Amino acid sequence: MPENLPALPSPDSPEDPWAGLRAFTGARIALGRTGTSVPLRESLAFRMAHAHARDAVYSVLATEELLAELGQLQLAVCQVKSQAQNRQEYLQRPDLGRKLDEESKALLVEQAPDACDIAIILADGLSATAINEHAVPLLRLLLPQLQQVGFRLAPITLAEQARVAIGDEIGELLKARLTLMLIGERPGLSSPSSLGAYFTYAPKPGLTDEARNCVSNIRPEGLGYPLAADKLFFLIQEALRRKLSGVGLKDESGLLSA
Repeated sequence: MPENLPALPSPDSPEDPWAGLRAFTGARIALGRTGTSVPLRESLAFRMAHAHARDAVYSVLATEELLAELGQLQLAVCQVKSQAQNRQEYLQRPDLGRKLDEESKALLVEQAPDACDIAIILADGLSATAINEHAVPLLRLLLPQLQQVGFRLAPITLAEQARVAIGDEIGELLKARLTLMLIGERPGLSSPSSLGAYFTYAPKPGLTDEARNCVSNIRPEGLGYPLAADKLFFLIQEALRRKLSGVGLKDESGLLSA
């Protein structure tokens, strides 16, 4: 080590100017070093985080628990599947995760109301753990707000081996003006169970990403449930009022009125 580069203090040392910042972020900062390497404990922590992320990708929906919890919300639930037959095919063939299988299509046609404003979809995505942990707590806050202003809700759809675009087909079959999809986001090394919320006005197959909006990183360590519910409520109202979603719709909920 060159003499003009002093060794960094331990991350736990009060002399380390970065140590205090670790309380405000899950990012890997102020790790310290042992020679030219990071300390063993930080190396092991990195490997553990990587293992959690891999586990999240292969996690499955806790269907029985979700059905029990969703039953308490007094809404019917439809269980559907994409055309991906298993997790391996889902990961290798993203296109199959965007389309419903034939049995699921028939079920949604049978369950579709005459008309509805919002179809809510819970999808495993790349982290079913996110749905298992965060979807119902978020809905407990959001649903009363939607119901209070009179929005008509379709049965909640629980989708397996699903990607975001499958919501367009689900929304069209349920005759919904707007779809709200809660889906497990791609796991990160500090966030293996982050929930994303995508909503799309006038859903139909063939839409692309600029037609939808996303509120991401919903979890207690990220965007908390109350703030996420308030943001979604505002944006959903605006989408239905202005009859659009995507790049033309911005989150102006925090702007001061003139």
